Amino acid sequence: MNASGAEVPIGEVPGATRPTGTLSAKPIDAGGRHVGYPRFRRYLRRPHQVGVVLALLAFLCSLTPSLLPRSWEVQGIISGIEGAAAHATGVVISWLACRTGATPLSPQMQRRLWYGIAAVAAVAVPTTLWLSARWQADVRHAVDMPAEGHYSYLGMFAIAVAVAAGLVGLARLVRDVYLVVMRHLLRLIPLAAARIMVSILVTALVAGVATGAVYRGLIHFADTAFSTVDLGTDPGVVQPASSLRSGSVASSAPWTSLGRQGRGFVSSGPAVVDIQHVTGRPVIEPIRVYAGLSSAPAPQGQADLVLAELKRTGAFDRAVLAVATTTGTGWVDPTLADPLEYLYAGNTAIAAMQYSYLPSWISFLVDKDRARQAGRTLFTTVYGYWSTLPPIHRPRLVVFGESLGAFGGSAAFSDLADLTAHTDGALFAGPPNGTTLWRTLTNERAIGSPERLPLYGDGQTVRFAASAADLQASHGSLRHPRVVFLQHASDPIVWWSPELIWREPDWLREPRGSDVVRQIQWYPFLTFWQVTCDMIVGVKPPPGHGHHYGPEIPPAWAAVLHPPP
Repeated sequence: MNASGAEVPIGEVPGATRPTGTLSAKPIDAGGRHVGYPRFRRYLRRPHQVGVVLALLAFLCSLTPSLLPRSWEVQGIISGIEGAAAHATGVVISWLACRTGATPLSPQMQRRLWYGIAAVAAVAVPTTLWLSARWQADVRHAVDMPAEGHYSYLGMFAIAVAVAAGLVGLARLVRDVYLVVMRHLLRLIPLAAARIMVSILVTALVAGVATGAVYRGLIHFADTAFSTVDLGTDPGVVQPASSLRSGSVASSAPWTSLGRQGRGFVSSGPAVVDIQHVTGRPVIEPIRVYAGLSSAPAPQGQADLVLAELKRTGAFDRAVLAVATTTGTGWVDPTLADPLEYLYAGNTAIAAMQYSYLPSWISFLVDKDRARQAGRTLFTTVYGYWSTLPPIHRPRLVVFGESLGAFGGSAAFSDLADLTAHTDGALFAGPPNGTTLWRTLTNERAIGSPERLPLYGDGQTVRFAASAADLQASHGSLRHPRVVFLQHASDPIVWWSPELIWREPDWLREPRGSDVVRQIQWYPFLTFWQVTCDMIVGVKPPPGHGHHYGPEIPPAWAAVLHPPP
């Protein structure tokens, strides 16, 4: 308490004071009234000017094109989130300026600034909205998607404003809840004790995140939630009658243990009559083996079960044995598996195992370690037995995977020399940017070759391709063993990286691919967020663009294995 007994302001509540000699739980405003819960008018108070300026700039930049087209509804959501994030940045800047003693603008200067912001927005917003529709049309044309029938400028703008306002309001609500909690704490304990309690809670939360306890808990919760989806079976999927498939009556891997994607894998694929119709050659039934998360305990147990299934089905007597690493939910892309079986007239065996219940986009962001472990464990187990067989009597051993499967499958090898020493070839489609082997080869590419289509060495061991034509490039014929990476210039899975937040990537500085528009520009954070959103719609473009691979795969397998005519 000071000598005069004067009241001091409470910084957290505008206009509120408290007598210096008390720890009243109810702050008193300038009119002598107790300040209660925040009123609705607090959400409508005048926004920060710096925040509004940054939000406007972020909104305009968010309308620029990215790798894949966006509907006006999705564009509105993206723009709203970017605007809210920019507004929050502006609020922090304003707060720091006040804390460092910066002189605030006079009321007259503030009015002039508001008029200037309004004038710029009145011209820039309609102009950029109109340009945005044209840019989206250009992106659709580049990836061979039909033009959008109707693009609602006002609808997109309304969604953006609503999303931004909702997020800003939510942030203010969180702050106001904090003030209410502090006010109630002050009724029970002194101010110093309240601060200590809050510090302990924050420290515990940070420690939990740092040690991975919270992270592991969230992953476990997500796994549990998605495991119920794994119990189902897609329409038309039935238990295979053939003993050459896992899940059959003869199999050691029960049908019910394979999971939704595993059941789909072993019950599908080209039939003998289909392969014979296409190839015109004698055909045998392809072998497909699989282990789900419920088929055996731990990844090593699953891999051992897969090996037992390979032995049971006679897979080591086939011409080709392919070890596939699945995507997050255990999916094996049929556009990768089926062409291999056609090329070898069914004289193949494909082995895979599930490592997660999570959809690929969640696994890709938060749970890559299990993909790495699955890729290494399955290949090491299969290779351990395969390598004991006489070379002239064992099948050609190859690995493949798409997306997160490419990430996990390549993780079985420390480098290119390790891969070529232990396999007869590899095919990886749409590898994520964080794939270690892919990243190393790309960084060590020949001078002058672009990041979107690198040339590694002389191009005769590893080849990067966006189309079948790239596989026939003028680098000479591929020598054995052969490794092919398929990657489209418009595939956001390949080009997404946290580094987009602060650094312009080479694939934007260099000449663009044929399906990437020249209007794309790099902006700190904004480009990262745009490409993040592109990943959600990565498979929507037709085959040959985005994260949708198809026509490139048969010639890629032919380049890797050079099958008999």
